[in-house]
Amino acid sequence: MSDTRNDEMAKEQAAKAENPELAEAEFDLTDFDFASEPDELEVLRAERDDFRDRFMRALADAENSRKRGERDRREAEQYGGSKLARDLLPVYDNLRRALNAATDQSRAEDSALIEGVELTLRELLNVMTKHKVTPVVPEIGDAFDPQLHQAMFEAPVPGTKSGQIIQVMVEGFLLHDRLLRPAQVGVSSTPG
Repeated sequence: MSDTRNDEMAKEQAAKAENPELAEAEFDLTDFDFASEPDELEVLRAERDDFRDRFMRALADAENSRKRGERDRREAEQYGGSKLARDLLPVYDNLRRALNAATDQSRAEDSALIEGVELTLRELLNVMTKHKVTPVVPEIGDAFDPQLHQAMFEAPVPGTKSGQIIQVMVEGFLLHDRLLRPAQVGVSSTPG
């Protein structure tokens, strides 16, 4: 056994003589702790997995933020004008009331004025329709829908069923698919 050790030392010395750089660098394998190397490898793997997990979470958060921002932008674009549209509804109501109040005699006497009010109402409706504000106009006899209508009163009316609309006081409006204002209606309370 000592012969092989001597042979190894002789080979090392011959290699050092041939290559002076090896002579300067002394390698002492006793300094390396080969038993602790697997522990370091496990620590590095755990650290890698932790970084991968953090990266994936950050990536998911960024994607969620992007989607949320896109949804908020789309909603602001569609529904951002809801306050203005809601504020214009009384103007529509007043123009409609002015036309309904005009009698046949006043229509004949003030035809230019009535025509001007009709054109103004039509233009207002065109602008509202352009911006996806659509009227909800229930008919007398339609079934009451609490998603679109607001019951202002109930009254028993012969020839009607309970829950039917008997009067429309104010039209409602939708902005895209959201209710801007419910139609204000009277509902029959006649037992069926």
